Amino acid sequence: MPVTITMPALSPTMESGTLAKWLVKEGDAISAGDVIAEIETDKATMEVEAVDEGTIGKILVESGTADVAVNAPIALLLEEGEDASALEGFAAGAPAPAAAAETKEEAAPAASAAPQANAAAGPAPTAADGNRIFSSPLARRLAKMNDLDLAKISGTGPRGRVVKRDVDAALEAGTAKAGAPAVADTPKAAAAAAAAAPAGPSDEQVLKNFAEGSYELVPHDGMRKTIAKRLTEAKQTIPHFYVSVDCALDDLLALRGQLNSSAPRKDDKPVYKLSVNDMVIKALALALRDVPDANVSWTSDNMVKHKHVDVGVAVSIEGGLITPIIRKAEEKALSTISNEMKDLGKRAKERKLKPEEYQGGTTAVSNMGMMGVKSFSAVVNPPHSTILAVGAGEKRPVIVGDEIKVATMMTVTLSTDHRTVDGALGAELLKAFKGYIENPMSMLV
Repeated sequence: MPVTITMPALSPTMESGTLAKWLVKEGDAISAGDVIAEIETDKATMEVEAVDEGTIGKILVESGTADVAVNAPIALLLEEGEDASALEGFAAGAPAPAAAAETKEEAAPAASAAPQANAAAGPAPTAADGNRIFSSPLARRLAKMNDLDLAKISGTGPRGRVVKRDVDAALEAGTAKAGAPAVADTPKAAAAAAAAAPAGPSDEQVLKNFAEGSYELVPHDGMRKTIAKRLTEAKQTIPHFYVSVDCALDDLLALRGQLNSSAPRKDDKPVYKLSVNDMVIKALALALRDVPDANVSWTSDNMVKHKHVDVGVAVSIEGGLITPIIRKAEEKALSTISNEMKDLGKRAKERKLKPEEYQGGTTAVSNMGMMGVKSFSAVVNPPHSTILAVGAGEKRPVIVGDEIKVATMMTVTLSTDHRTVDGALGAELLKAFKGYIENPMSMLV
């Protein structure tokens, strides 16, 4: 029986995407791991790999088709021994017979990162943090029959997918038993609540205020829709409060200059070139390491205390922004952070980031100082509890003792989720951050 290849879910929040390009054609033989298509999401263009082998029997969705729903059939794969006659009367996306699923490890789509619809297996499960758990229909059904929690099972299939052998191993080991379901305040639940809220005034309501012919309509693209949904979710579900502080930058700028001038060279180029933003990322990571009670996320039942500081950094790209993440930033050298950030920023602008490179994180930095902005307040991006808004470094008169002197000052504003970070805790975090900025040598030891 032909296998239905479906539109993969390339991120937990993806609902549809554009099938940008097929890299195979009908009649091509493919194997697991072969790249078969390019999919455009709201944030990136990603390659899709096959998770099964066979021959492309029929392409159902042509290259360039937009708004293809997740799990919608996009192609049919002929298995070994099948020819085009097997496609006659075959309904794409129909559930595989139970007997076939029992005898075949993978009755799931060949190229989809998310399982196809399967009544016996149930819907694609999600973990407590709202992220999709990639699993085969057979694995889901076996886990359900044996009361196992798929989130507790490590997948060994393509892209970390949970397959039958993983469930069998969990059964044999007696692990992954499901407990009572927790009612979590997950990003997906919050997003659903935001989606149910009024979407704002209609075109007709707005346009009646303007003279006909004095405007043009530009349809929202996927990125702008996602930004609107996430910001609505954040403002509707997170009680924000803000704390600001001024930091003296002169010592940091001097140290930055020394480090850059002494950087080793390779092929007659320095192996790193530190920016102020790189040092801000490091300072925030160290501050959260020192004040771990602020390195948290909120759920309705628990405070999620993170073991490492993963810093998302807002990068402006055409049509919106994206926040690639520096993982375990508190452990990394400034040169490592700098080079990682340059690579992530470059690929962000090319929309070549992988989902794991911009999803998650425990905090974020938004730096508009390079655009000349003196100070601003940023919106917390759930499931984060904090985001640091960084203004421009500028010469200002300051009072030192009884004298007025000129110093380079930078205003930063910490936005926090008041459910997790109270005023005193937010102030403690900013004090620690200011300490690293004004005594930058402490970031090197």
